[in-house]
Amino acid sequence: MRKSGLLKRILQIVIVLFGISFLTFGLTYMAPGDPVRAMYAASGTIPSEEILDQTREALGLNEPFLVQYLSWLTDCLHGDFGTSYSLNRPVAELLLARLGPTLKLAFASLVLMLLVSVPLGILSAVHKGGVIDYIVRGLTFLGVSLPNFWVGLLLLYVFGVVLGVLPVVSSGQGFDRLILPAVTLAFAMMGKYTRQVRTAFLEELNQDYVTGARCRGIKERVILWRHVLPNAMLPLITMLGLSLGSLLGGTAVVEVIFSYPGLGSLAVDAITSMDYSLIQGYVLWIALIYMVLNLLVDISYSLLDPRIKKGGR
Repeated sequence: MRKSGLLKRILQIVIVLFGISFLTFGLTYMAPGDPVRAMYAASGTIPSEEILDQTREALGLNEPFLVQYLSWLTDCLHGDFGTSYSLNRPVAELLLARLGPTLKLAFASLVLMLLVSVPLGILSAVHKGGVIDYIVRGLTFLGVSLPNFWVGLLLLYVFGVVLGVLPVVSSGQGFDRLILPAVTLAFAMMGKYTRQVRTAFLEELNQDYVTGARCRGIKERVILWRHVLPNAMLPLITMLGLSLGSLLGGTAVVEVIFSYPGLGSLAVDAITSMDYSLIQGYVLWIALIYMVLNLLVDISYSLLDPRIKKGGR
């Protein structure tokens, strides 16, 4: 990616972030409920109306919308996303604390998915129309069709309740507590990525350079792994970037099922307790993650494919 293109993308990220921050703050501002009452309810106290008014005044909630938004945005630019009403802790501190477990879960599920999807996709493409191809395509259909929450509950019941070999609650500490949520997340991605690998391999196998390599007597194994595989993996980079962004955003359903302490479960708790400061910080955080990952994907594309770097197609 050229320097001008990179600067243009960074400018686009800044503009989009400002738009998302305005929409997020506006929606939470118009949302029903009183965050001050929710804050006191979380602490188990019932304040008087006078105390409620004093708290709103101290937090600046009586100010006009634009004054509140500009104050909040200024604090965000300095790394201060406010204080959680329900947990009485800085929002940035809560997000950073949950980022570590979410990173472990995201990378574990991606690695597991790639270890299964790439070999299955290659096998299906090489044996197109054969028994292996039909079996793999059937498995991918099953993986795409089954919802995450159903797979998670099934794994939880079989391995956690019936067999008792894995813990039911995943605290994020220890490899054994990471297995069930990682397998649940990887299961749905396996079907999608196996199909993509199969399609990409079939397209590459029909290219002229593959025919030329076969005519020169190069072994089929060498053609597949040294020539076809690198070219077939390029389209997966975009999908991997989007999947990583989705996983870092927190897969709320899976995290709630396994009581996993990640960003998704934190967002669910914030919505349940009407913790608007935490919701605003979470949305802005996830938007930034998505856009940065998309930028990194574009940069990696230009590094891996010289044609893109030179402005070709």
